[in-house]
Amino acid sequence: MTPEQDDLRTTGYEPQAQHARPAAPVAPASAIPASGAPDPWAPDYDKPAPMPPAHTAPAHAAPPISVEAAPAPAPAPAHAAPGSFEPEPEISIQSIPDPTAPVSPEDTAEIDLQAVEAKLNDPGSTMDFEPITDDLIDTDATFDAGTSSMLMWGARSDVGCVRSHNEDSYLAASPLFCVCDGMGGHAAGEVASAIAVETIAKTGPKSADAAQLAASIEAANAAIIEAAVNGVGRPGMGCTATAAYIEGTTLAIAHVGDSRAYLLHEGTLIRVTRDHSYVEELVDAGEITADEARTHPNRSVITRALGSDPAMYADHFTLNVEEGDRLILCSDGMSGMVPDGEIERIAQQSSTAQICTDNLVDAALAAGGGDNVTVVVVDITDDGRVREVARKHRRTLFFAIVGLLIALIVASVASFISIRKSVYLGVKDDAVAIYTGIPDSLLGLKLNWLEDETSIQLKHLPEDTQNRLREGIPQKNLKDAQDAVENYRAQIDETQTKLIEDARAIQQDRTGSTEAPGTSPADALAGGTSPSESPADAISPSTTTEGGAA
Repeated sequence: MTPEQDDLRTTGYEPQAQHARPAAPVAPASAIPASGAPDPWAPDYDKPAPMPPAHTAPAHAAPPISVEAAPAPAPAPAHAAPGSFEPEPEISIQSIPDPTAPVSPEDTAEIDLQAVEAKLNDPGSTMDFEPITDDLIDTDATFDAGTSSMLMWGARSDVGCVRSHNEDSYLAASPLFCVCDGMGGHAAGEVASAIAVETIAKTGPKSADAAQLAASIEAANAAIIEAAVNGVGRPGMGCTATAAYIEGTTLAIAHVGDSRAYLLHEGTLIRVTRDHSYVEELVDAGEITADEARTHPNRSVITRALGSDPAMYADHFTLNVEEGDRLILCSDGMSGMVPDGEIERIAQQSSTAQICTDNLVDAALAAGGGDNVTVVVVDITDDGRVREVARKHRRTLFFAIVGLLIALIVASVASFISIRKSVYLGVKDDAVAIYTGIPDSLLGLKLNWLEDETSIQLKHLPEDTQNRLREGIPQKNLKDAQDAVENYRAQIDETQTKLIEDARAIQQDRTGSTEAPGTSPADALAGGTSPSESPADAISPSTTTEGGAA
């Protein structure tokens, strides 16, 4: 915007104090007469009027000369007629500057050439004013760039081609960004924008919460009003504010004024904020087009700003963003000078955020730079979705492993309990034994425990039963195993009794007499079998037992 248009956004201009100059009687510029007008500083024309010769330079280039007819010497206008003037004899011709030399706008007072030359010769000081202290910041042209694990940003603010000072301020505190355009004139607009940025930085949210971001801007509004009441800045100062907070795939926006936020998504530029301005209302009403609004004489009139109304509120909303999107925050010094189509083209063709920032600012300056230009560009390099997917995969894998381990533990415990409850008949030192567990091993670890030994010799049982006992004959429980052992005993006893009876019958057939009373079965068995033959050996090979049954 032009300086005349900014008067609608300012409250006045206060010129800076002039630095002290060497005391010399100089006439004010308003006292120099025009051609043909009487000169109030001229001497009495009844006396000879001292006039400089034709080759004399302006009076400020030579030391002051005392003239009786005038109370103070005044620089002669270029149009004055020559007169008789005799300089003092001690003035040399070398000290008179060339009258044909161009006169700069600063040559409005006498300058102590010796003092200036002395300062120029002193390499430690080449200025006739106090140096800028460390607490002052030059905001005419500032730059900022940075990266994080998810964002890459660039920022730049320029005074422009018309303004004498920069009233814009910006905040680049990833993931919080903000642009403020000051209003209120010299030493006031920059104060308001600086207060707004500082307040938003202190009170900004810790997440992408649009309502909290809007509350920060409203807190900045209260801070500006309070500062003006306390004498900081000027009454009526204010600024715009457009702030953004980026968290993952969420973009929170809060906005007041005519500073803008754009989003470049998949190569298409989208303006996501609506100006609080008079021309924007005309555009919404269909009375003018967006292109006409850029050149409208009242384009600088805004309808809502910080610092003017304690009840001011900020528009706020959230958007979904993704990796590859580019966010642009700017003051109207850029959006008012560069069409949206050109902004889109520059944003598409700029490889990095800082390059995009520089290209946009340069385009605004090339278009005239009628206002301060501030641009903040943020690239979303990682929206966290890949990491979120990887995190979900890791979490799924973790839960799967944990579940598998739990299943293995449960299965192991269940198997152990089942094994501990299992009972089978086996062999221990060639005798029948009762075991708990299973007749197997795991990684060299036996899964059975000896429960009881019996006196039943394996050789007294049928061969098939012996083989099955060596492999292990499962039993339902310990009682069934004990019953099976007792069954083996009964079978052996029955077999032995039958053998004795058979031996007795054979003996009777041989002797033709029956066993005498009192003859024991053992004696009869001894008589019918050889001493070395045991009753178990006399068991028929065809006799079998099944689970303890003969």
